[in-house]
Amino acid sequence: MCTASNYITDKNYFGRNFDYEISYNERVTITPRNYEFKFRKIDDIKSHYAIIGIAAGIDGYPLYYDACNEKGLSIAGLNFPGNAVYKEINDDMLNVAPFELIPYILGCASNLDEAIGLFKKINLVNINFAEELPLATLHWMLSDPSGKCIVVEPLEEGLKIYDNPVGVLTNNPPFDKQLFSLNNFRSLSIKNPENTFSKDFDLDEYSRGMGAIGLPGDLSSSSRFAKAAFTRANSYSDSDEASSVGQFFHILGSVEQQNGCTFIDDPDLYEYTVYSSCYNTDEARLYYRTYKNAQITAVSLNNEDLDSDNLINYPLINEEQINFIN
Repeated sequence: MCTASNYITDKNYFGRNFDYEISYNERVTITPRNYEFKFRKIDDIKSHYAIIGIAAGIDGYPLYYDACNEKGLSIAGLNFPGNAVYKEINDDMLNVAPFELIPYILGCASNLDEAIGLFKKINLVNINFAEELPLATLHWMLSDPSGKCIVVEPLEEGLKIYDNPVGVLTNNPPFDKQLFSLNNFRSLSIKNPENTFSKDFDLDEYSRGMGAIGLPGDLSSSSRFAKAAFTRANSYSDSDEASSVGQFFHILGSVEQQNGCTFIDDPDLYEYTVYSSCYNTDEARLYYRTYKNAQITAVSLNNEDLDSDNLINYPLINEEQINFIN
């Protein structure tokens, strides 16, 4: 399970928590403009926008979990079990396998409007990357430097595209139901509430933060959605890069999963936040931290040779970076 969000100061920031019980040797992967994307059912693309993101450690093809292209269009795929429906081949549509979606959209579209135009032509087909790597059931959140966000979900009736006014996505239920559930929290506030319980009781304001009593704190996807939406909507920081990036990681930190708190049906496995990512979409710069390394690491797309035809990979730094001052 995962949580994605954006955050807007002078620039737009976008990223996610990747929550899972195991790591697939994730790494920062940069796809230059002339790396040839090969697709299963549509024409290969030899020239496209350059992309930076975090991908599984599979040699030869960028299996992106989340990414941003040189124009600032960003996307993250989140688990959507029990709801994602992939289709059979439709000769009247662009038949794209789900693992090809991020490369195709970010390779071809420069902003949300162009991405929406492509999605309207896409049929997500039920084709595995490999026999040992079956398809993940996913839905996707996208954002661009405008700060706007959309959610795309592959449902039985086809691809559904939603505007996302809260800038947050988790897993289940489908996005429209997640959004509706926020009505249950409309009384929450960053300010302490007045006593409306009864005029006959003198109830104490014994703590700061009482306006958020009732905000979920568990790790279920619906609770993470409400908490991340509240945190994002009320977050404040200075607008410089360090403050903005730091605040973004605090938003994600409000719903991160600690190893041991979410049991998987295996005596040695627990779901935890494998990594958290943050993209400055205006400058195509990726920041990340991992479960074992709380220090923020940055990689810039524009510091690479973007006209190359070879993938560029940087393994995630997973060892804790501790600075001793004495």
